[in-house]
Amino acid sequence: MDAGGREGRSRVHHAHPDAVKIAFIGSHGVGKTTLSYELAARLKKQDRVVDLVMEVARSCPLPINRDTTVDAQAWILHTQIAAEIAATSRGGLVVCDRSVLDNYAYLVHAAGRRAAYDAIVHEWVATYDRLIKVPVLDVPSFDGTRDTSALFQQEIDRLIDDLAREFAVPCVALDPGHRDGWVDAVLRASGLPLHPPQLSIFDRAVAQ
Repeated sequence: MDAGGREGRSRVHHAHPDAVKIAFIGSHGVGKTTLSYELAARLKKQDRVVDLVMEVARSCPLPINRDTTVDAQAWILHTQIAAEIAATSRGGLVVCDRSVLDNYAYLVHAAGRRAAYDAIVHEWVATYDRLIKVPVLDVPSFDGTRDTSALFQQEIDRLIDDLAREFAVPCVALDPGHRDGWVDAVLRASGLPLHPPQLSIFDRAVAQ
């Protein structure tokens, strides 16, 4: 995984010119949702406008996990894109707990590559300002929806890496040995400050 920028790649513009979109990628059960909330909380403390795009698969009316179908994954993929368009239209920082890349990995796992979806995903991944790869640390726990197969989890993780390499998608890979520092790592990789700006003595007096 590469922490670099997207020089040389086409850039699809956000629905709002001031929007910045950060997405976590990775298999299920690795903590992307928790990390999204942690990052959003840190950004809110910096008085930033933050919009969360949460996983859409849970609302899919069709089978998911290992029983998924092409139709189900197409619904998930297009719903993800629609949610991201809506979020970026409002400007500010957009944090996604999935991306089209990992959604596509589930379709590929179920039914193989599809040329039409290859094209959609390859174009849409250029809309992310930063992609953050979350590693597998533990087997997934059941939460009412999530598949608990460790093998399935690992297969999706490998597929995401394979697709990222094939599509030449630059990602920041989080260090599995430093979970406590992940939010800081995301902020640094995204060019964002780690802490709110310190108020001067004069500013603090005025605020009081």
